[in-house]
Amino acid sequence: MQTTTTATQNALGDISLLHVAVLLKAAQAEGADTEALKRQFRLDSPELTSADARISIPRFMRLGHAAIAATGNPALGLRIGAFTRPVDAGLAGLAAETANTIHQGMATLVRYSLLTSQNSRGEPSVDTGQHTLRFYSIRPYNAYNYFVVDSVLAGWAQLARHMAGQFQVLEKVCIEYPSRGLDDVFERWFGCPVEFGAKENSIRFRTACWHGTPVQAHASMHDKLRAMCERELEQIRRGWRVSDRVRHLMTPLLQGKTPTLAALATKLGTTPWTLQRQLAAEGTGFQQLLDKTRQHLARDYLKETDSSLAEIAWLLGFANPPAFHKAYRRWYGTSPGDDREKLKSNKREN
Repeated sequence: MQTTTTATQNALGDISLLHVAVLLKAAQAEGADTEALKRQFRLDSPELTSADARISIPRFMRLGHAAIAATGNPALGLRIGAFTRPVDAGLAGLAAETANTIHQGMATLVRYSLLTSQNSRGEPSVDTGQHTLRFYSIRPYNAYNYFVVDSVLAGWAQLARHMAGQFQVLEKVCIEYPSRGLDDVFERWFGCPVEFGAKENSIRFRTACWHGTPVQAHASMHDKLRAMCERELEQIRRGWRVSDRVRHLMTPLLQGKTPTLAALATKLGTTPWTLQRQLAAEGTGFQQLLDKTRQHLARDYLKETDSSLAEIAWLLGFANPPAFHKAYRRWYGTSPGDDREKLKSNKREN
C-alpha cells in the first residue's frame, strides 16, 4: 500500500508507474526505442517493480518530452489517451467502469486520483451540473508539459468511451495553453470542438452519455471496489499531519498570490484560530509553513523545470521577481540564477 507522505516526496509531486507504462506503450506504437527510454530514465530499477511504485512529476515530464522527441509526434498525449484502459488508473479505474452511470464512474476517477498521482499544482474536479471534468492549471506551459494536459483529457475521454461502448461521448474540450497548430488533429481525436487558449482544462460530456449506464456496470462490485479505494485513500492520508494537509492545499493557491490562514482553514473545515493551534502543536506556524513550502518548491522548480525566474516568482505567489530573489538569498545564501546553474551542473554530472 502507498503510505508515502508529502514530506518525503518530490515537492512538485509524483505519479504511478501505471501511467508511465501507458506512456511507454504509446511511444513504442509510434516507433520509439522504449528500452532505451527505460535505461535513460532508470525505469528498470528493482524498486520500480511494485504496483505502488511512483516517480517524480519532473521525471515523468522529462520522460514524456524525450518520448515526443523520439517519435516526432507532438500529439503523443493523444496516443497515450488512446492506450488508456480502466486498469491503468488502478483500483479507481476498475471501480469507475463498474459504476451505475458514466457520471458516477468519472466522479469515482476524480475522487481517487490521489491513489495514482499527486501534483503540487492541484487536483482534478468534477462539475455535476455542467457534465464536466476539470484538470487543474499547470502554467506556464512549455514543451515538457503540453503532453500532460493532452494525455489526462484524452485518457478521461477514452475511459468514458470504454464505459459507454461508443466513440461520441464529448460535447466540448477546453485546453488552457494556446493552439500549437494541431487543432484539426485534436478535434478529430476528441470528436468534438476543441477550444485552445481557454480559461481552463476540461472535457464536457454529452448529456445522454453523462447519464448513461456503463457497459460493465455492476452495483455490488462497484461498492466493493470503492470500499477498497477508500481504505487506500485513508491509508495515504493517515500519515499526514495537519501541516502536511495544509501544505497539500496551499501550493495550488500560491499562483500569483499569497494564500491566507483563513482561506486554508476554510478548505479544512475549521477556524483560523483552531488551525493555528494545531500547527503550533506540531511545532510550526502558518507563516513558517508558507515560507518552507516556497523554499522547497523554489529549488525544485529551478532544478527540474526551465521556467523563467519571473514565472517561478509568480508560481510561488511573490508580488514580484525582486521579492523572490530576496527570499531565495535568505534561504540559500545565493541568487536563484546562480543556484540554478549549480543545480543543473550537478544534475548533469550525476
